[in-house]
Amino acid sequence: MKTVIVGQGYVGLPVAMRAVEAGHVVVGIDLDVNRIELLQAGTSYVDDISDATLTSALDSGRYLATTQYDDVEGFDFAVITVPTPLRDSLPDLSFIEKSAASLAPFVRPGVTVILESTTYPGTTEELLSPILESGSGLRAGVDFYVGYSPERIDPGNKVWGFKETPKVVSGMNPVSLKSVQGFYDELVDTTVPVSGTKEAELTKLLENTFRHVNIALVNELAIFADQLGVNVWESIEAASSKPFGFMKFTPGPGVGGHCLPVDPSYLSWQVRKQLGMNFRFVELANDVNDHMPNYVVQRVMTMLNDRSKSVRGARISLVGLAYKPNTGDIREAPSIRIIELLLGLGAVVSGLDSHVEDHRWPSGVVRVPSVEAAVDEADLVIVLTNHADIELNVLSTSGVPVFDARNVVTGPEVERL
Repeated sequence: MKTVIVGQGYVGLPVAMRAVEAGHVVVGIDLDVNRIELLQAGTSYVDDISDATLTSALDSGRYLATTQYDDVEGFDFAVITVPTPLRDSLPDLSFIEKSAASLAPFVRPGVTVILESTTYPGTTEELLSPILESGSGLRAGVDFYVGYSPERIDPGNKVWGFKETPKVVSGMNPVSLKSVQGFYDELVDTTVPVSGTKEAELTKLLENTFRHVNIALVNELAIFADQLGVNVWESIEAASSKPFGFMKFTPGPGVGGHCLPVDPSYLSWQVRKQLGMNFRFVELANDVNDHMPNYVVQRVMTMLNDRSKSVRGARISLVGLAYKPNTGDIREAPSIRIIELLLGLGAVVSGLDSHVEDHRWPSGVVRVPSVEAAVDEADLVIVLTNHADIELNVLSTSGVPVFDARNVVTGPEVERL
């Protein structure tokens, strides 16, 4: 079985490695030459995939990392896992379009093409399928099969990996669904079939919109609780003791990654475009979460003012730059906006995060190697991400003012979000 995975990032590489493990001959396509060179050398840039796992796949002779689409010839299954970012608040599907156009000449009767990239309902059948048909001269759903299966990769999750997480699967018609489900049945423990690709596409948007809205709720609650003199963290813990009717969400400095800052806006955009209406929950959540970095900086300014210090010239250390613990994913991370605001105010900013690769490190930020170095001569420390390899207890006893956006540090000089 020859399987092509288009995109070798946080989503595509785990799929590729699992397919190799299941016995497939896998071609991993990525147009980033630096990424491909690292993969070919057995060096993984994805936290969930170890160098040992990658090296094992290469040594098996069943994994090829390449930039060349000529290597996909003769494939049986192709999975598209390319980014779908927002450009000026509008969905950018150009990566899907280019991937489909590049795959199309190699589509032959009986093959299956599956889209995993997050997008709005209708993309698989209205955008992907016509491109594949045009480039192959074949009929989707008749000569070859097309489906959609939303990615559910949770970087850094040691319990629910790709194999263990139930996989929603769909096809543009019953025969396509059968092929898509059969493919993933070999790779994951549980598949969850739905009636059509639009339902599967909406499933992904629903999952992340649910999280986005609830995070916005507790973020706004945290702002008001601070002004009211109430410990919101204690209230959240108390509420989570209820065994029914409540799900725990915690506040933070904003939302990041490839999902929450983007996915709900896809749904909001489609509702506005096709129905001429506003998805008010999404737009309100966007407003709250987008402004959390500003709130963090406001709190920091107040802390410095209370100590007769100005932000201009202040030495501020950021602990954790990635958007979530134990990963190096800095895409859309709140730290990026916080850094921009602090530098704009004249602060001298340093950062601690061993997970973020050098080529992704934000400009204007001095990289420090340890918590001790982050504290040394700092006027204030901001905890943005609580990686497991950071000795947070150092911050508790350093005597340096700490703004803790994650409720992980205690001490007389610590203020919480």
